[in-house]
Amino acid sequence: MNRSNWRYFDFWLLGAVVLLTIFGIMMIRSSVAGNIELSTDTNLVNRQILFAVVGFVVVFIIAAMDYRFFSGVSQPLYWITAVFLAILTIAGQALYGSARWFDTGVILIQPSEIAKIVVIITLAEFFARNKHRLDNLVWVGISFLYTIGIVAWILLQPNLSTSLVILVIWFAMLWGAGLRMKHLFLFIVMGIIIPFAAFPVLEEYQQKRISNFLFPDPQQSYGETYNLDQALIAIGSGGMLGQGYGQGTQVQLRFLKVRWSDFIFSVIAQELGFVGIVLMMALILFVIIRILSAARKARDTFGALVCYGVATLIAFQAFVNMGVNLRLIPATGLTLPFVSYGGSSLLSLLIGVGLVQSVLLHQKNIEF
Repeated sequence: MNRSNWRYFDFWLLGAVVLLTIFGIMMIRSSVAGNIELSTDTNLVNRQILFAVVGFVVVFIIAAMDYRFFSGVSQPLYWITAVFLAILTIAGQALYGSARWFDTGVILIQPSEIAKIVVIITLAEFFARNKHRLDNLVWVGISFLYTIGIVAWILLQPNLSTSLVILVIWFAMLWGAGLRMKHLFLFIVMGIIIPFAAFPVLEEYQQKRISNFLFPDPQQSYGETYNLDQALIAIGSGGMLGQGYGQGTQVQLRFLKVRWSDFIFSVIAQELGFVGIVLMMALILFVIIRILSAARKARDTFGALVCYGVATLIAFQAFVNMGVNLRLIPATGLTLPFVSYGGSSLLSLLIGVGLVQSVLLHQKNIEF
């Protein structure tokens, strides 16, 4: 690659992602401080640092590659991912009642996180190749089959939240590729009917999450809704400036569970207050805006759709994680992008950032 192309590298985007990742590691450290079980067995901070270092190396490696290479290998990537997910469903490491992780003996790998990026690449290639056929619902249906081919295995783990992320990515990329307005009503109707139709086949714990959200019972504050209640207490007690780093009562006294991952938003709100939350949200919004800017600069449909897919992934996960913490939507297990603990999640997001940077670096190499 021509060295002069590196002048198109978005260092503002990289800088914002670095700040978010460092900030996340700091908040993970605060959330597990003094927790003997975590510090002796699963040293979450060191593992997150390891994934961050590897991830940022991967950003530069992928950025240096021509992103169109991934268009050419999208089909093999898709089928390899589907096979891995199938194997995991049958023989994966079962944790928290779900078969979502491969245990390598050193770290746990969650293939469904990498699957999000693979789906983005696969759909971008499909939509770019068939952009003049999307007025035909048959081709829209084929794109849905590609999506459901991955989603089905993830649902069987079971992992409803990641499945929803991938479905949202599919719709957003379909819209970006040129979904016809005459078909929009059909998708709105499907979006209303499918959740009701799917409710009876959900796992019992998933049904409870939804029913507890729709019909909260005050007597269950120490039961199914305990952590959601503690999250609201943490957020409400943070005030404008927070109780101080490492000083949050619900955090340090361990009233708030899974605080290093699903509920790290509440940790930030209690310890750094409204100001800390606003600054973090501003950084995430800045990242999304820079990625959408890269999509506008892309010289081909594939590159633009890859950027739209990555932006959707970050935006939707951030929205859902914050919504759960604020008790605006039912509880899910989605991480706060770049901030929550989760090595596979962080690595997949950084792969996405690398793809966006590649689109920027190679935009001038496309000949018409």
